Amino acid sequence: MKTPVATMEWRDNRLLLLDQTLLPGEVKMVVCSSVEDVRDAIRRLVVRGAPAIGIAAGFGVALGAQASSAGSRGELLKDVLDASERIGSARPTAVNLFWALERMKNVVLQNETEDVSLLKNLLLREAHSILREDRETCRRIGIHGAELIKNGDTVLTHCNAGGLATSGYGTALAAIFAAEEQGKKINVYVDETRPLLQGSRLTAWELMQAGIDTTVICDNMAGLVMSEGKINLVITGADRIARNGDTANKIGTYSLALLAEVHDVPFYVAAPKSTFDMSLDSGERIPIEQRDPSEVALFHGQRIAPEGVSVYNPAFDITPHDLIRGIITEEGVVPPPYEAGLAELFD
Repeated sequence: MKTPVATMEWRDNRLLLLDQTLLPGEVKMVVCSSVEDVRDAIRRLVVRGAPAIGIAAGFGVALGAQASSAGSRGELLKDVLDASERIGSARPTAVNLFWALERMKNVVLQNETEDVSLLKNLLLREAHSILREDRETCRRIGIHGAELIKNGDTVLTHCNAGGLATSGYGTALAAIFAAEEQGKKINVYVDETRPLLQGSRLTAWELMQAGIDTTVICDNMAGLVMSEGKINLVITGADRIARNGDTANKIGTYSLALLAEVHDVPFYVAAPKSTFDMSLDSGERIPIEQRDPSEVALFHGQRIAPEGVSVYNPAFDITPHDLIRGIITEEGVVPPPYEAGLAELFD
């Protein structure tokens, strides 16, 4: 299964991104012709989801290289580093962004004898490789995740970790799509995911396009539906995972994991290896993006909180590793204890 509209596409030396701020009401592609266009698209959530942000970042650096007037490898490297710094400043939490930027920088650093023209081609080729690899990775995550889902199960998910958050198949939703493709009958409950409603706007849209039974609930209903025995397992995506298994994901994920623990509902995280940050020993060191207060105080441009009231708007929270039953990767499901399992995964 893939999204009805491509999340992103490289066409005529430009990056086309599906504007996810307009879904599900309007399907529109945003054309990115420069580094700044890509940075702005990432910052404004035109493109969102850790893997998709990484892919877009790769193409953003390629755009910067294409526009560079560098006459030498050293000058091109300076322009690539500048593009990487600008794009990297757009969002601090999703590690895939920095993983992709590092790959792009290494293209120039590791090809010391190539001329500028070839390096530009190699950079674009690397961006396409990141895109292609993501498609393959998500398929493998889906296959492993589907093994956790039985026929007739109801899965609860939070935010959007489907094709819209990747190159077209997803991470958390990949397990659901793969299970459906195997002939299993699956029901999905979708947290609306305040304040930007990525669940009700994006995940529900994707699932319905795939013909999967879908029910949207408010975020604060999750405990009730678990207590009613309606949920068999929870699967979410991730934006960064520390080497002890602590996971940063969309705000509200931590609360969901706590509720799942109380109600003995298995809680799983699905993410590619590129989402792991093995340099961090725990989630306490994961930077948490703080977003514009208007996202909470306004709704569709209408004020829903008093003028002048203080607003706290972290985009992510940290789910401790001891609340996670397993982490679904392209290499398989890593069980706890995660220090050992992840060390083996990255050996």
